[in-house]
Amino acid sequence: MSGALSHLRVLDLSRVLAGPWAGQILGDLGARVIKVERPGRGDDTRGWGPPYLKDGDGGDTDQAAYYLSANRNKESVAIDITRPEGQALVRKLAAECDVVLENFKVGGLKRYGLDYDSLKAVNPKLIYCSITGFGQDGPYASRAGYDFMIQALGGLMSLTGRPDGEAGAGPMKVGVALTDITTGLYATIAVLAALTHRDRTGEGQHLDMALFDVQVACLANQAMNFLTTGRSPQRAGNAHPNIVPYQDFPTADGDLILTVGNDDQFARFCEVAGHPEWAGDPRFATNRSRVEHREVLVPLLRQTTVMKTTREWLDALEAVGVPCGPVNTLEQVFEDPQAQARGLRREMAHPAAGTVPTVASPLRLSATPAQYRRPPPLLGEHTREVLGDLLGIDEAGLETLFAEGVVA
Repeated sequence: MSGALSHLRVLDLSRVLAGPWAGQILGDLGARVIKVERPGRGDDTRGWGPPYLKDGDGGDTDQAAYYLSANRNKESVAIDITRPEGQALVRKLAAECDVVLENFKVGGLKRYGLDYDSLKAVNPKLIYCSITGFGQDGPYASRAGYDFMIQALGGLMSLTGRPDGEAGAGPMKVGVALTDITTGLYATIAVLAALTHRDRTGEGQHLDMALFDVQVACLANQAMNFLTTGRSPQRAGNAHPNIVPYQDFPTADGDLILTVGNDDQFARFCEVAGHPEWAGDPRFATNRSRVEHREVLVPLLRQTTVMKTTREWLDALEAVGVPCGPVNTLEQVFEDPQAQARGLRREMAHPAAGTVPTVASPLRLSATPAQYRRPPPLLGEHTREVLGDLLGIDEAGLETLFAEGVVA
């Protein structure tokens, strides 16, 4: 089967995570994604290790796990865009592509003639997606933006971590670069919307994506909690500001996550816990009352959950439809029967290591499923192929570009 986007070409000038994540999604859906990298160094994340991919003998390759996470289904072309000859090659590639992804600082590509206006001149139908820390305007537009800093500035860290007064209290970042990931997802949505508009009108456009904007948008109910009250929500550890019980609880041998979403589920939990009277207690009968009396209820629940093992609670609560789960390590995640049934770990052939593991795309389309055509490429692996195939540069011309250091 051909992918849903197999008719599209994407020129990926981005590096690190947000832009490459969007490019990988488009590639998974069938687009031909051409990743332009610096000769000799490539994407910064190529060096963000250890860990590195192991070869067949168990030794480290030069392929960092971080880079491998966001660059499958791409072709790597190493071009020196600081050289006029390199800039000309990128403009020619843009003329043959539908989408450009870039995450340089605002104005950073203008000096190379690779900004939106310059590329629009050679391809008026181009969808040009810029991903920056703070967007193309505003007082912070010129600042660099990194996920960790944006999590703090954008309010996420004020909501994440143990509350004041508890051991380990203080703001905490999320364990993955979540703002980069969500920006990549929003960028993909924007690209698809712009492509649909182009299909109807023939018009390309410039997409202005900012990590800061995305982080604030993803505050979701917490943002509305503030906007409707004027009070900033505080860190609550693993507790939920609007639902009780909805947090971690200790068991006889570990921890249990309870996510009780309605009053019926709470009543069923109470039956299993041996305290049916809690469901009829006016302090606990409704979610609103449970939130108001969480300081009373949560200690009662903790005294009860420690009486059984995590597995015993899971079996008993799942049997009556009360949502709950263990706190898994990543080893346990990939060993989980649901993860194995859904094929969340896949293996791809790799030129440096024989095979490379990858996490499956969560996009499950019945007619045009996600594809796993290419492993994350070696630096410059496809330079000769892409420039010859797409731009029609003959062997003599390619040898000249290689000899002069314009490409690698």
